[in-house]
Amino acid sequence: MLKNTSFVLELDEIQGLLLGSVPMPCGQYFFLTFRHPDQARAFLTRVVDKVCSAEPVIGSPISRVHLALTCNGLRTLGVDEASLQSFPEAFRVGMPARAEELGDHGESHPDQWVGGLASSDLHALLLLFGADLTERAQRIEEIHSLIASTGVRILSELDVALPETRREHFGYQDGISRIYVEGTGIEPPPGCGPAVKPGEFVLGYPDETSSIPSLPQPEWLSRNGSFLAYRRLYEDVIAFREFLGRHAATRDEQELLAAKLLGRWRSGAPLVLAPHHDDPELVADPERNNNFNYGQMDPQGLACPIGAHIRRVNPRDTIGNIQRRRLIRWGLPYGPLLPEGSPDDGMDRGLALFFGCADLERQFEFVQKEWINAPKFLGLDHDKDPIAGDHDGTYNMTVQKKPIRKTLRGLPRFTRVRGGAYAFLPGLQALRSLAEG
Repeated sequence: MLKNTSFVLELDEIQGLLLGSVPMPCGQYFFLTFRHPDQARAFLTRVVDKVCSAEPVIGSPISRVHLALTCNGLRTLGVDEASLQSFPEAFRVGMPARAEELGDHGESHPDQWVGGLASSDLHALLLLFGADLTERAQRIEEIHSLIASTGVRILSELDVALPETRREHFGYQDGISRIYVEGTGIEPPPGCGPAVKPGEFVLGYPDETSSIPSLPQPEWLSRNGSFLAYRRLYEDVIAFREFLGRHAATRDEQELLAAKLLGRWRSGAPLVLAPHHDDPELVADPERNNNFNYGQMDPQGLACPIGAHIRRVNPRDTIGNIQRRRLIRWGLPYGPLLPEGSPDDGMDRGLALFFGCADLERQFEFVQKEWINAPKFLGLDHDKDPIAGDHDGTYNMTVQKKPIRKTLRGLPRFTRVRGGAYAFLPGLQALRSLAEG
């Protein structure tokens, strides 16, 4: 590692997926396989000029195309084994091989995944984001034509879009809390803490230790790149609604319980700032909707339970060195909404999520294993993340209150993994060099 505190982010060389501040409302994900190196390079040659850098993305709501490659994708492109061995183990073996670490068992085991995502034939993830559905449809047609012209095979596609309600399938407004990266020129609003050093997400820059970690070799391949963890999560809406109905008698009580599970009201208002009643106006104010902490404002979890989802995935000031565990998260729903009161229609619906980081094990896998799925967390001893945890019906959710805390016993699993992948998001120059062979 090299000590270096000065840097200039090469925004024109970094793909814009992780550093863009304006979320796109819809998209299409293509999961691809290459038959041989020449075909793979021909595909990259055609697509590289469409890939969006971070430079025009900052603050700009334009459509975007991004390309990430699995280890087998790099291998098919001709990257030699000595180079691949310099990449982290988790990336090399792939997400299906890390099922035990991630809690992907039972119905979430890779054997149950769809769309070819557990296959060694998954070589590339082509991600299209659009400003609206009309624009997305036009761009999808372009991408299909490009893929067909090179003979690359599509293993599967996934249509993602934010519905008119602006809510995901459990009814929560998503994507309110964001991470801000030092060097992008975007200042964090109140409550978000200091901007995170870019080396926590982009290779070749100082991280929170003021060091530049050693790069996978050759350096031209890894510099300005990032690692992605992709998760396709099925949301069991019926199980979630039935759970609320069993444990809360009235509509208002169900809304409060839903807020306690997540840590925010379904409008997005944080419980720390609105502990007793929803406050939609608070959500609309970016200067206020994240301006809270836990250690001083809610140390006992009386407002936001200690085991609530948002408190587990970002404990803020209650855990030291929190910046070293941060993840940049992008997510959009897939599948049709299930109207309130409707029976189970058997449709697949959920969230398709990307988590960006510089170290899959230290960041993504740690959060998944030690914060989301660990029964012991900040004084809890038999709870897991109520929304995203790998529940089997034997773990609880503790709701702190006075004089006696409330324990919800035997939580079912509300989300199941339907697919996933570890991929590398190369810089623009690396994509050009790979295309040239």
